[in-house]
Amino acid sequence: MENIALFSIWAFVLSLNFGATDCYFSIPLKIYPGKYNFTAEANLSSVRVVALKSDGEGLSLASDPSGTVNFLDMVDNLQGDSGRGYYIEMAIGTPGQKLNILVDTGSSNFAVAAAPHPFITRYFNTALSSTFQSTGRSVAVRYTQGNWEGVLGTDLVSLPKGPNGTIAINIAAIQLSDGFFLPGINWQGILGLAYPVLSRPDSSVEPFFNSVVKQLGIPDTFSLQMCGAGLSASSAVDPPAGSLIMGGAEPTLYKGSIWYTPIVEEWYYQVEVLKLQVGDQSLNLDCKEYNADKAIIDSGTTMLRLPINVFNAVVEAITRSSRIENFSSGFWDGTKLACWKKDENSMEVFPNLSIYLRATNTSQSFRITILPQLYIQPIADTEDDLECFRFGISPSSNGLVIGATVMEGFYVVFDRTQKKLGFALSSCAVSDGEPLSEIAGPFSAADVAADCSGGMLKEPVMWVISYALVAVCALILIGLLLLLLPCRHRDRGEITDESSLVRHRIK
Repeated sequence: MENIALFSIWAFVLSLNFGATDCYFSIPLKIYPGKYNFTAEANLSSVRVVALKSDGEGLSLASDPSGTVNFLDMVDNLQGDSGRGYYIEMAIGTPGQKLNILVDTGSSNFAVAAAPHPFITRYFNTALSSTFQSTGRSVAVRYTQGNWEGVLGTDLVSLPKGPNGTIAINIAAIQLSDGFFLPGINWQGILGLAYPVLSRPDSSVEPFFNSVVKQLGIPDTFSLQMCGAGLSASSAVDPPAGSLIMGGAEPTLYKGSIWYTPIVEEWYYQVEVLKLQVGDQSLNLDCKEYNADKAIIDSGTTMLRLPINVFNAVVEAITRSSRIENFSSGFWDGTKLACWKKDENSMEVFPNLSIYLRATNTSQSFRITILPQLYIQPIADTEDDLECFRFGISPSSNGLVIGATVMEGFYVVFDRTQKKLGFALSSCAVSDGEPLSEIAGPFSAADVAADCSGGMLKEPVMWVISYALVAVCALILIGLLLLLLPCRHRDRGEITDESSLVRHRIK
């Protein structure tokens, strides 16, 4: 969701050593300041009219052409890219007002713009919906980037390319926002697909997908294919770029087997990362460092975000493995772009990046690997003879986030019934006929701790502790005032939690 203007400057020349020989090539390079978005085209395989059946473990598969549940309309129902987000079209209210809604597995509120904003072309006009009912409750949500405030209500929603039926859902009508809607985006709301504990103002606000499961009777499983990787857009109109399958998994959208990792905690989709590997180099960090605060799967985050120590170790390992000398630090911190001539194959000098996840058999792990084409990301609108790239990994102060940079390589199954997440090779993660991702395993997990995510205080716990400490301090302060000023009476001011640093902290 980053969108920053282009300012070009010439920089330096990198010397790249290709292969194991003594032959060196001098590659002309431009460095540009700033961060960029890019969109992409998708190339999905042919689809079929399919239906739900079980794989024997509770997972619904869309693979029976004689069935009655049609998944055809759910394939290719996403547009967008990792830079500006993946979104789905919805019809909200009566009569239906069509809006594009960002798909976000890292939050739980369903919220739409309900007032004009300079960066969006349309919004949900609650006055024009005969079925909208306001609850009168205020709601505010803060994300890693941006925040919004609004009022809660209920209304009817349908998905033109989703499950058949109309659903009565909780909806937050956004009245004010800051840094949430950005230039160049083509969506007007957000679809939070995480668990109720993250709902705002509290967990009594039932999330969208929970309502879909209850009212339409579909299995409590959804799956995501995000196909915006490695391709630049030539127009402002986003082509089909993936699929959100509600109720199961569609076999035509992935290749090979689905590898599962347990959901550690049902708030975000929290997983347990055992180790990271750059090329054939293991970072050799304590596994708890990968899971510091939390490790989550979040489609609403553009990049792979790593705890600061892990990020620094990854950059150091990539620098060693890539055979690049004197590479600008601005590329790694996201302030500059690296540009090569179009006839140069710059990807060959960068290593693969692997993440080891604990398997459902907790004594084992499996490895998901992305090729450089997924984390060295092309951007559009550069000079004709150059290709420019940004670094698709960034440091994080609040946990490890597996965002679109990694998710674009895989078909990801959110099996909430079995409390596990599945990864398979995505059918669209291909460039020039070659796959951009790999999965391997199982591997023994005997060399890591039995619980790499243990001992971390979850955010809801932190909220409780914070407010408890505030209450204790308030009681002490009141006691001191009563002791020091026994004969004086003062009016009490309103007590608020506006200064709380953990208030409404979502990502």
